[in-house]
Amino acid sequence: MISEPGTPTLDQLRVFLTVVDIGSFAGAARKLHRATSVVSYSIANLEMQLGVSLFDRKTTRKPQLTDAGRTVLAEARTIYTGIDGLRAKVRGLLHGLEAEVHLVLDVMLPSERVVDALKAFREQFPTVSLHLHIEALGAVTQRVLERGATLGLSGPLTTSIDGIERIGVGKVALIPVAAPDHPLAQHGPHAPGAGREHVQLVLTDRSKLTEDQEFAIVGTRTWRLADLGAKHMLLREGIGWGNMPIDMVRDDLASGRLVRLDLPDCVGGDYVFDIIYRTDTPPGPAANWLIERFKAQAAAGY
Repeated sequence: MISEPGTPTLDQLRVFLTVVDIGSFAGAARKLHRATSVVSYSIANLEMQLGVSLFDRKTTRKPQLTDAGRTVLAEARTIYTGIDGLRAKVRGLLHGLEAEVHLVLDVMLPSERVVDALKAFREQFPTVSLHLHIEALGAVTQRVLERGATLGLSGPLTTSIDGIERIGVGKVALIPVAAPDHPLAQHGPHAPGAGREHVQLVLTDRSKLTEDQEFAIVGTRTWRLADLGAKHMLLREGIGWGNMPIDMVRDDLASGRLVRLDLPDCVGGDYVFDIIYRTDTPPGPAANWLIERFKAQAAAGY
């Protein structure tokens, strides 16, 4: 027995995996277009290097893995799969495909659109690593501007920004809602200004781009939250009222956990989405594919 195992070659691991998959030395030799003696010699050298027996040759005519062989098999598959993945990534790089894509999405984007795009992306580009970020309002554009993301799907901004390209990719409807026991949900329609008498829950963000900007705020008493999920939770608990994307509250409206409010000075509206990227960093093939997917979603009425 050796005290320290040697380092097997990739070819030795390939021969070992082929013998296991085919179930015989002769079959592996045919698949690899080598003589059976060459295959046997490769396995013997591998066993000698590792210092363990990989196959039980005494109790059966067909090669059967030993306990050590089964352990080595799992690691050998991991190594060889990793090599295949490396080659696939490099092949993509040689053809101009990005190694990774950093994507930032507006929190208002319906989950159905997110899932559709990302599932299809995984199937289309299995070798491209995707880094996903979720932000609110101007923080999406801020991340793209600061090169924290190569591609963003942003909500509306009130000012244009030099160096940022924008492509329209649909919208989502925002509606005012509250819990059924909230005073604004009890009677309606309400007189103008009724919303000002109650706490309005407002989504905010960390971005300087939308600092001090107000979107659909009518209440004089506001609670500002940086998390849309937290806003959703507080609305269902009756702590204030506020605007929400209709896709996110559709089930709540159907079950009665939330009620759509009839407020003449806050009727909701469309929250428009744009794909954005820096003009000095145009998207590569994988990022362009994502752009086309989001455009197709909008055209299909997602």
